[in-house]
Amino acid sequence: MIGSRAARRYAKAVLLQASDTNTAHVVFEDMQSVSATISNNSELKEMLYSPVFNDEDKKEALHKIFTKQTNSTKSLISTLVANKRASLLNDVASSYIELYKESQGIKVARVTTAVALSPELEEKVLVKVKELTGSDKVTLESTIDESIIGGFILRIGDLQYNASIANSLAKIKREFSKSI
Repeated sequence: MIGSRAARRYAKAVLLQASDTNTAHVVFEDMQSVSATISNNSELKEMLYSPVFNDEDKKEALHKIFTKQTNSTKSLISTLVANKRASLLNDVASSYIELYKESQGIKVARVTTAVALSPELEEKVLVKVKELTGSDKVTLESTIDESIIGGFILRIGDLQYNASIANSLAKIKREFSKSI
């Protein structure tokens, strides 16, 4: 929890600075790239958390990896390394993405399914979410969780609609146990 609070504070500071210089969208794209790069590279993640690598090595490696990023992002990397918080980089990037979307009024709908959504079905879900939220600014994040067996779980902010087969089976099980 402490790490995520610290990451959110760094992200807020970067968003504020980027908004002041009208580069918030460019930094948003940087943060998406940073988050994807770290999430998809276990060796990079390991290096960020490892005490074996000194701060200068971490800083040098990160600046070589993220050469095309803006000065704001490079400055964030330097600040995190200097404050011995390099391991927070992915959390800061994720927090920035969330805060940026929030500041732009973009709603995020998270749909969990047992199998990947087809593009047609994804479009139908997106249309339904836009209808439910009354907002045209909606993004859809889908995840696959085979444990739900089938159906879907839709989360929009604090709201959740669970139409999964696993949930239905659990309800039937509870009802069955009550009647015994």
